[in-house]
Amino acid sequence: MHLSRESIRSLRTGAVGILALVAVWWLAALTVLSGARVPTPDGVLTTAVEAGWGFWSLHFGMTLQEASVGFLYGTLAGLVVASLVLLFPVAEPVLMQVAVMSYCVPLVAIAPVLFIVIGNPDEGERSGTATALAALAVFFTTAVGTVLGLRSADRASLDVVRVFGGGRVRQLQKVQLISALPSILAATRIGAPAAFLGAILGEYVGGVQRGVALILKIAQQNVDVEQAWAVGIGCALMAGTVYAVLGLVGRVVTPWSKGAAS
Repeated sequence: MHLSRESIRSLRTGAVGILALVAVWWLAALTVLSGARVPTPDGVLTTAVEAGWGFWSLHFGMTLQEASVGFLYGTLAGLVVASLVLLFPVAEPVLMQVAVMSYCVPLVAIAPVLFIVIGNPDEGERSGTATALAALAVFFTTAVGTVLGLRSADRASLDVVRVFGGGRVRQLQKVQLISALPSILAATRIGAPAAFLGAILGEYVGGVQRGVALILKIAQQNVDVEQAWAVGIGCALMAGTVYAVLGLVGRVVTPWSKGAAS
């Protein structure tokens, strides 16, 4: 696969935009925001370098593990619910209502409840609360995106499977899942950063010895502005990287879909 001119132009535009944003941030921190608690980019970078790779990999690695496991659980649950909706249409009102409820309940509100039920993680183990919140953050997007994708299957292809004796399960396997693949990948692309955010919210409840939320709490208590900004930028970079990687996977796996590289 090679990058098209449009993709190269998009990457160039994005790089220029980031450099411009950093320049504005730097200028504002030295002028109009000099009296506020806004650090300069070099101060944030220095703090990040001084902390060391071991520090960042220890805490971000744990949060990434929680987000990845939760992302997997939430995606699988969304796929199962969407498949059941297609196989058993009579159950659709109940299943989709459950999906909507999971989306409407604020993660911040349900986090303490989950923490009470799940409890503290063992030392060195991932937080069950963070994993559960990551799964919830992904579930609705995956379920809805998959249902829409499954329903977009070509009717003629479904009729061919039906003529050769295939039922709903065979249609799902041979036609609908393939048709829904671009929608599924698009949903996961949106859900992955949400899973990372859900994991951080779960860590905020407490009981963790490692994680992004822990170092954010420490930075807040110590009024360490540079450290807090370094963590925030690290989270943005992590989420953006995952988003970009899943977008690349979508281009490779589903080259026929809109936006694929030529």
